[in-house]
Order: sequence, then structure tokens, then C-alpha cells
Amino acid sequence: MAATVKQHVQLALSLPPRLRTFLARYPPASILPAGADPETHKTPYQEESPNPFMPTKHPITGKWHNPKYSLRRQAELVKLAQENGVEELLPFTRKLNEEKLRKRVELGLRVKGTGVGEKVKGHKHERTLVAKMEKRREAMLAMPDLIREWKKVGKRNWTKFPK
Repeated sequence: MAATVKQHVQLALSLPPRLRTFLARYPPASILPAGADPETHKTPYQEESPNPFMPTKHPITGKWHNPKYSLRRQAELVKLAQENGVEELLPFTRKLNEEKLRKRVELGLRVKGTGVGEKVKGHKHERTLVAKMEKRREAMLAMPDLIREWKKVGKRNWTKFPK
């Protein structure tokens, strides 16, 4: 038991200072001492806002307050925790990799044309290219007959000039 406590202390000391400070202020329930109730065993920071990554509503005025940590700082903390293998100790945030993956699966790429039966819009010349090349191919196949007709009729009586 004493050896595991020492290992946990060594692990905590090996974390970067920003991450160590965050986990000291907002310790997750999983690292509380055995038999401690998470509701009664709160730091002053946790009493002020249980999840520093989420906005809170003031109980009296009903006004919403911004999260204690901005989205940029949340992302930095998540990256630090991921590098040190303690990402699961952080409270819920949109920046967690699990949440990002869940949202990607739920919403897809959200690029028009990547869904089933859709086409990417593209430029007009790209969209009309296939029809234009087909029309050109048909004209080239009909060209020998057109030349034969030109030679029969001659330039004076020719009425099929291009518009």
C-alpha cells in the first residue's frame, strides 16, 4: 500500500506544473482517498465551480458566467494531459479526444457533397466538362458526314454555319 502511494506521488511530481496545479485545484473523484465522499471532500475551487470547463449559472441572479478556463487553455491542458497519459482525470470538456471523436461520428465531415448521393459543387467549368466533352465527341463522329455534305452543297448554299 505504501509503495503504491509513493508511486502515485512520484507520478504526480513528474507532471508539468500547469497540469499539477490544475489537478490539485480540481482533483477527480477517482484519486480521492479511500472512503472519502466526493460531495463533502471538495476544494474551495470546486465549491465555486464544480467543472471549470463549463459555464455556470449564478443561483441568485440567474446570469451565466464564463468557464474558468477558456477553450484555448482547455485545449492546452488536454494536450498536456494526453502527453502525460492522464487525460481521463480531467473533467468533461469539448476538447477531450473522446468528445471530438464522438462529435465527428455524430455529425460527419459536414462538407457539402460528402453525404450519400451528393456531389461536391466545384467550379462551373468542372461541372459542365463531361457534357461538353460528350457533345464534342458526337460532333467529331458526325464530322465525315458533314464534310461530305459541305462538298456537295458548296459554300454558297451552306446554311449550317455555327451560331
